[in-house]
Amino acid sequence: MYGCDAAWWVHRKGLPEFDGLKLCFRDNGLAGFHDIRRIEINRREDKLQLGRIGLVGNGGNSGFQALNLAVQFGAKRILLIGLDMSLSGGVHWYGPNKWPNANNPNDSNFKRWIDAFEGSAALLKSMGVEIINCSMNSAIQCFPKRSLEDAIPA
Repeated sequence: MYGCDAAWWVHRKGLPEFDGLKLCFRDNGLAGFHDIRRIEINRREDKLQLGRIGLVGNGGNSGFQALNLAVQFGAKRILLIGLDMSLSGGVHWYGPNKWPNANNPNDSNFKRWIDAFEGSAALLKSMGVEIINCSMNSAIQCFPKRSLEDAIPA
């Protein structure tokens, strides 16, 4: 489970019911959750970072950072879920973030985020990493789109 923003982790109380690996941005000021491991983000780069496990590209969003981590962990098939990248269906697929210190994106955020994904598509393909965008209304156009049901083998 990866989440960049401290406010997200605080709102969810560190996800105490989740027994898997929990990761967050090292410099987000998050304290008190000792089972969450820290990663670094190269804030100057909106492209994948592959040289050192635990250092990811920024991309401006946790979805891009999680993709970078998945590639570092050796994933060869990645499903993107909930990455709509536009305001057409609302600020997030689940509605606006309303907890204390929460952020919500705007159109300039989405442009940066889409550019980061699209700028990584050729590299991912050359590495043999298959990316399937399961958000049918997503503004990310560089990966094939399939419904989640069709993308998961029976």
